[in-house]
Amino acid sequence: MGNPVNADGDVLDGLVKILQQEKKLGFQNRAVFGGIAGFVDRWIAKAPGQFGDASRLHQVVELVSALKSYSQLDQASRERQVERTLQALAQHKIALTTSEIEARFPNPRSAKGVATAPSTRPSHSVQGQAASTKGRVVGSSDAVGAIHCAPTDTTGTTTNMTTGVTMLSVGARFIAPGDPCPSLSSPRGIGSSTTSAPALEEKPRKGQAAGPADAPRHAAASGSSRSSRVKGPVTLDSSVRALSGVSSGYGAKLERLGVSTIKDLLYLFPRKHVDYSVMKCIKDLTMGEVESVLGTIWEVNTSRAKSGLPITTATVADDTGTIQAICVHWITQAKTLRAGRQVVLSGRIERNLGRPFLKSPDWEIAEAEDLTHTGRLVPVYPLTEGLSGRWLRALIKGTLNRWLAELPEHLPKWVRESAQLMDIQSAIAQIHFPDGEQLLQRAQRRLVFDELFLIQLGVLLRRRNWQQSQPGNSLTVDGELLSRFIEALPFSLTTAQRRVLGEIVGDLQLPSSMTRLLQGDVGSGKTVVAMAAMVVAWDNGFQSALMAPTEILAEQHFKTVDNLADILAEMSPRGRPRVRLLKGAARKAEKEEICQAIASGDVDIVVGTHAVIQEDVVFKRLGLAIVDEQHRFGVMQRASLRQKGYNPDLLVMTATPIPRTLALTLYGDLDISVIDELPPCRQEIKTYLLGPEHRARAYDFVRKQVRAGRQAFIICPLVEESDKIEAKAAIAEYERLRNRVFPDLKLALLHGKMRPQEKDAAMDDFRLGRVDILVSTPVVEVGIDVPNATLMLIEGADRFGLAQLHQFRGRVGRGSEKSYCLLLADSPSAEAEERLQVITRTQNGFELAEHDLRLRGPGEFFGTRQSGMPDLKIARIGDIAAFERARAVAMDLFAQDAGLKRPEHQLLRQQVARFWHAEGELN
Repeated sequence: MGNPVNADGDVLDGLVKILQQEKKLGFQNRAVFGGIAGFVDRWIAKAPGQFGDASRLHQVVELVSALKSYSQLDQASRERQVERTLQALAQHKIALTTSEIEARFPNPRSAKGVATAPSTRPSHSVQGQAASTKGRVVGSSDAVGAIHCAPTDTTGTTTNMTTGVTMLSVGARFIAPGDPCPSLSSPRGIGSSTTSAPALEEKPRKGQAAGPADAPRHAAASGSSRSSRVKGPVTLDSSVRALSGVSSGYGAKLERLGVSTIKDLLYLFPRKHVDYSVMKCIKDLTMGEVESVLGTIWEVNTSRAKSGLPITTATVADDTGTIQAICVHWITQAKTLRAGRQVVLSGRIERNLGRPFLKSPDWEIAEAEDLTHTGRLVPVYPLTEGLSGRWLRALIKGTLNRWLAELPEHLPKWVRESAQLMDIQSAIAQIHFPDGEQLLQRAQRRLVFDELFLIQLGVLLRRRNWQQSQPGNSLTVDGELLSRFIEALPFSLTTAQRRVLGEIVGDLQLPSSMTRLLQGDVGSGKTVVAMAAMVVAWDNGFQSALMAPTEILAEQHFKTVDNLADILAEMSPRGRPRVRLLKGAARKAEKEEICQAIASGDVDIVVGTHAVIQEDVVFKRLGLAIVDEQHRFGVMQRASLRQKGYNPDLLVMTATPIPRTLALTLYGDLDISVIDELPPCRQEIKTYLLGPEHRARAYDFVRKQVRAGRQAFIICPLVEESDKIEAKAAIAEYERLRNRVFPDLKLALLHGKMRPQEKDAAMDDFRLGRVDILVSTPVVEVGIDVPNATLMLIEGADRFGLAQLHQFRGRVGRGSEKSYCLLLADSPSAEAEERLQVITRTQNGFELAEHDLRLRGPGEFFGTRQSGMPDLKIARIGDIAAFERARAVAMDLFAQDAGLKRPEHQLLRQQVARFWHAEGELN
């Protein structure tokens, strides 16, 4: 063999990289497999054959030997030892001179400029095994990291025996086979102005996302290098298309991810991180595990599969063995992945023909000063068609390098200190490219606090603005009239109903407008409480409006309210309240007549759907606005109803129990009342979870209930069959049940696509007992009151949340007979089965709501857009501890500066406004 290089630079490089990686990982003794002490022993054993200067060798070995006790040191001592060693090594390192390079790597070209073509590879040995001079495989072919060895020559080039491809075996800047097992180079801070080396993008499969090849370089460009499409100075609020390398096409794709500005890009948080941080030698790789390795490319070959797709195979080696990286569509990478280059590969270790290989691993050239795609906790971002994860990761990395330093801190110092939070720039940097698990957790904690804190400040500001800017109508309460109305009811109010009614009546007497949320489980009696409030408004000469999300529910409320109005006919000198029903499906002439009556004041109570808030509906004197099942309406729809009068009192109701954290988050600007008691007549509903093998037994039970004179619901998830969704469709299921399962029974069909007259007919037939079984879509979730119905059978139960299932179950058990709910699920996931088991164990809606929130999150529980809450990127409303912490600090801040008017709070106020921008209710 040729003489090793006669300088320290190459010899020390592997050692320095390992120590720098150990520093990056927080001195946890994880930088190299086997720990720092084991690596030092191996390094010292190999150093004599690689150092040219014996005196310098002695000094370095003495210095490095201090690390042999590294595992016994505490973290602070480890940090001091590593820092001292790195500083000392920096003084020992020297650059290779031209003569030294030429001594080791003579010019491989002949006098005529023709490259020599030796027929061998460089050799190396592992664990005392000598390389075969005939190029045979050393060691078991089944072992991970099986070593492929070949004889060597001294020209510095090798030739593939089969293909004849000539390649450089080693280079002055690369670690060649035979050098110590290496690790990562020193990381450069996120805020650095130096970007990583550009990485070529993989050519995508057909239909797969793709991205520009030079995104890292362009994304890090300064503001002066912005795109010509954006005029004027570039700021964080400028379009993301101002970043060089982001074309109009890519800008549109980013906008699909919610990224419109440069700041939005900084706040596009990863869905998760893949841990590629632990580097291993090839011989230590584990089959089936996700691993990272640093090695030198021996050769790169490109071929084509039978399908014609290009397949690139790179053979990578370190001093312990070789491994192949195989990927389809790497044809564009061949120029970058050339022999002699040092690369970091990260991916799952698989086996092919008994040998280990990496299939489509993440990779990057090891010359990069800070790795982006490998060798670290690597971020995984949400994607859309036309964007690849590698391109987006590089774009965000470059954007962080250039723009993060300009991101202002919006939290006051005392808030950060009291909550023990890191600054915003560090949090954004660490959430994208963390320098360890602990820093990632700290970044998450800060950003979760931010979102929950901004939500709380938003609802507090909204509540304050509403109270200050909306003087209400102070109503006089005729206690005798209200008491007589309550006593005349055919049932007694529960204690909870009386308590809640007292809270509402108290609000109606105040000079400021009422804004109250009324929660009550299915069948708890919310409508009668709302009617009592409407009696007070009517007695004061004001109109009331009750808006429901569906025509079925609106009709149900109209009948209830109209019946209750009869009670007042003999009690008040004003006679009976005039009640009208307003639906969107009403005939034009009828609708015009109702609107004229409302405008003239000839209607006292209007019950309707969205039609109530249409422009042609004008109230003469609206004093009370009531929204039922309010989560079905958007914020602007509720606001539209409120604007129909002069600051009317607002009561929003829901039969879906809301967990406390969610209620205070979504409705922190409202006072909250809860009817937490059911009338004594309500029956406990026995609930059972059944598999597809029990469907016949379920049908037998339906028939048994009908023969006993009862009625049943059968719920299907869809109206019509779908090729994309495997779920029962109501129309097809209705025909099957009517013709094949229950041909002797009377069935009716109900779904949202039917004409209003058809829906009315189906409901009337079921309510009057002319139909035994009502086959329906989820349209019956609310508003159906049939006391004779005792059985609810739900097909595809795993497709519904607990809150919705609880609503379905609430349609039965309204009479005196025992009632049942059967949940049929064909193939529920483990999570879905857990959810379904919960509802079989409890009748408590609030307990179910807590489970639903924890299992599915607020976005699925209600839908953040409809509720008016901004989308959450990282926080979970179900995190009660985080929620309480953020709310407490928000309350403290509001006690000091209720309107966030102080100069030191202006950045925070702007952040709150930006966070809530979609609703525009803060001003």
